[in-house]
Amino acid sequence: MQALDFPGCRELFAMIDRAVASGCERETTDCIRNGLAELIRTHAVQMPACVLEPVADHYARRELYRCEKSGYSVVAMTWGPGQGTPVHDHSGVWCVEGVWQGQLEITQYELREEQDDRVRFEPVGTQIAGVGSAGSLIPPHEYHAIRNPSADAVAISLHIYKQALTCCSMFQPEADGWYLRAPRQLGLDAAA
Repeated sequence: MQALDFPGCRELFAMIDRAVASGCERETTDCIRNGLAELIRTHAVQMPACVLEPVADHYARRELYRCEKSGYSVVAMTWGPGQGTPVHDHSGVWCVEGVWQGQLEITQYELREEQDDRVRFEPVGTQIAGVGSAGSLIPPHEYHAIRNPSADAVAISLHIYKQALTCCSMFQPEADGWYLRAPRQLGLDAAA
């Protein structure tokens, strides 16, 4: 994939390239998380115009770059007011997420019990993440839900995945406190 050209993109991709070269997931995600937070806070990178527009019926996923050599993927997500995800995983792929604009409410879950396609989770914390905050998910600690808590503002986040995230599991709550696992193919919105 050809990278979109936007201010600071070379600095962003170079920072990620250095981090993934370590080969250690914990070190890689720590370096990317710290580097991403710094790039956001200093405005060293600016998102392309396509990222600023929400999509009416779902949060937008726009891939900005996929590294042919290392395989990592950089995806900008645009969250319209109130848009969010159900509890989901990342199919065993590490991820670093940073808030670029607005705020996101992020709730982490721990898997406590599993029976076939039914699972029981325990919420272990919810935080409101603002501009410049960044976090990482390293399996098996990958279960979470994200939503834009604003009634009128758009939120934008940047996600760096170990590899392109094309599928995941979504978990829908059932009346008895369990969640039903449902595999989901993930699409991308146009990034131009």
